[in-house]
Amino acid sequence: MQGKERAPRSRDQQRVRLHVLLPVSAVAGLLGIAAAVALFSLIGLFSNFFYYHRLALRYVEPHASPFAASPLTVAVVVCGALVAGLAIRYGDLALRGHGIPEVMEAVLQRGGRIPWRIAVLKPLTAALVIGTGSPFGAEGPIIQTAGALGSLVGQVVPLTDRERAILLGCGAAAGMTGIFATPLAAVLLALELLVFEFSAAAVVPIAAAAAVAAALRPHLLPPSPLFPSTAGFHGGPLAVLWTAALGVAAGLEAVALTRALYGLEDLFERIRWRPLVVRPVIGAVVVGCIALAFPQVLGMGYDLIRQVLAGGLPAGALLGILGAKAVGWLVALASGTVGGVLAPLFLIAGSSGALVGLALAHVTGQSPTLVALLFMAAVFAGSSRAVLTAAVFAAEVSGDFRALPVLLLATAVAAATAGALLPYDLMTGKLVRRGVRPPLGFFPREFATSAEPEPHGTKRGESLCRPGGAAVAQRNNSLDR
Repeated sequence: MQGKERAPRSRDQQRVRLHVLLPVSAVAGLLGIAAAVALFSLIGLFSNFFYYHRLALRYVEPHASPFAASPLTVAVVVCGALVAGLAIRYGDLALRGHGIPEVMEAVLQRGGRIPWRIAVLKPLTAALVIGTGSPFGAEGPIIQTAGALGSLVGQVVPLTDRERAILLGCGAAAGMTGIFATPLAAVLLALELLVFEFSAAAVVPIAAAAAVAAALRPHLLPPSPLFPSTAGFHGGPLAVLWTAALGVAAGLEAVALTRALYGLEDLFERIRWRPLVVRPVIGAVVVGCIALAFPQVLGMGYDLIRQVLAGGLPAGALLGILGAKAVGWLVALASGTVGGVLAPLFLIAGSSGALVGLALAHVTGQSPTLVALLFMAAVFAGSSRAVLTAAVFAAEVSGDFRALPVLLLATAVAAATAGALLPYDLMTGKLVRRGVRPPLGFFPREFATSAEPEPHGTKRGESLCRPGGAAVAQRNNSLDR
C-alpha cells in the first residue's frame, strides 16, 4: 500500500453512535487492562527465568541480577532477538519496532482494522525481547496489543470505520493506563497520536475505557505514581526564560535522537541476507557487549528512572547511564526488533536533564531533579509533537503536578524547536518513509493518507527522512520476505 491513497470514507463510515460505542468501550477497557497485566507478567516471567534462574511473574530488572555482566548475557539477549526476528519473518512485518506507527497506519488507511495475530504475537515477542534484556519499555507493545484487541472487538461488533478507529484508541488508552497509571495522559495520547481527533465523539469512549482500566489497575499492578518525584517548582519571572531555554535544548536532543535512529536504520537496511532475522541479532550483540561493561543498559530501567528523579546520582553515573542506554536503545530499535520507546526515552532524557540541572543549578535556582523531569517531558514532546500528552504524562507518572506549568512551556518549546528542524518525528518517520503522512489537524475528518500539503520540493510519497525513502522501504519490504 506504499504511496497509495485511500479513497475518502463515505458519510455512513464517518458516523459515531455514542450509545453503541460507549458500552463497547468499557469492554475495550477491560481487555486493555488485562493485556497490560499479561504483558507485565510475561516480562517478569522471562526476566526472572533468564537472569535470576527462577519461575516468578513479578517484574524484576535484568541489570540488577548478579549475572547481568557475564558473557552469558550476550547469548541471552541474542536469543530473544532471534526469536523476535523469526516471529517478524514468519508472523507479521507489523511486529517490528515499537508499534505506534503501525497503529497510526491502521487508523489512517485500514479503518482501524488490525489483524488478530498482532494481539497474540506482539505481547509474546515483546515480553521475550524485554525479558531477555533488550533496552526497551512496555508502552509501545501494549499500545499496539491493546489497540489490536479494541480493533478486534470493533470487527466483531457492527461498527463504522470511524467508530472502529476510536475503539482502537480505547484499547490503547486502557493499555497505557495499565502500564503507567496515567489515565489522563493515556486519553490525550490516543487523541494526539492515534485517532487524530479532538471531539466529544472520540473523547467520551476513550475516556470511559481509560477510566475502567484506572479503576482496576490498583488491584492488579504495582502502585502509582510509577516514577515518584517531589522536586516541585520555585516560580518567578526568570523561570519562564530558563524553562524556554531548557525546552530548546530538549528539542535539539529530540532531533539528534531522531536523526540518529533513522541514520542507523539506513545502515541496517544495507544488510540484505535474511534481514528480518539477521538485523535484530546484530543489534542484540551490540546491546550484550555494552552490558558486559555497563549492565544498566539491560531491561526497561524503571528503577533507574526513579533514581534519576530522586536525585543524588553523581555526574559520572548519569553520564554512563545516558551513553549506554542511548547507544543500546538506538542500535536495537534501528535493527528492527520489538520494543517500546517511552521508558528508554525517559531514562535518556532524564539523565541528560539531570546533568544539565547539576551544571546550571546556580543559574536556574531549581533542583536538578526538576530539570530531569522537564527534559523527560520535553524530549518526549519533541520526539512525538504530542505536547499535551508529554506534559500531562510527566506530571501523572511522577505525581508532581506542581511542575505542570513549566512542563507545558518546556514541551511546547521543544515541540516547536524540533518541528522547525525536522518535518518528521520519532513516531511518524516510519510512516513518512512509506509515503503515509499523518494529519496535523485535530478535528473530525475523513480518513486519508495525507492531510497536509507536501513541503516544497518534496514529491508525493517521497520520504522526508532521505531521498527516495518510500521507494527504498517498499523494495526492502519485498526483500525482507
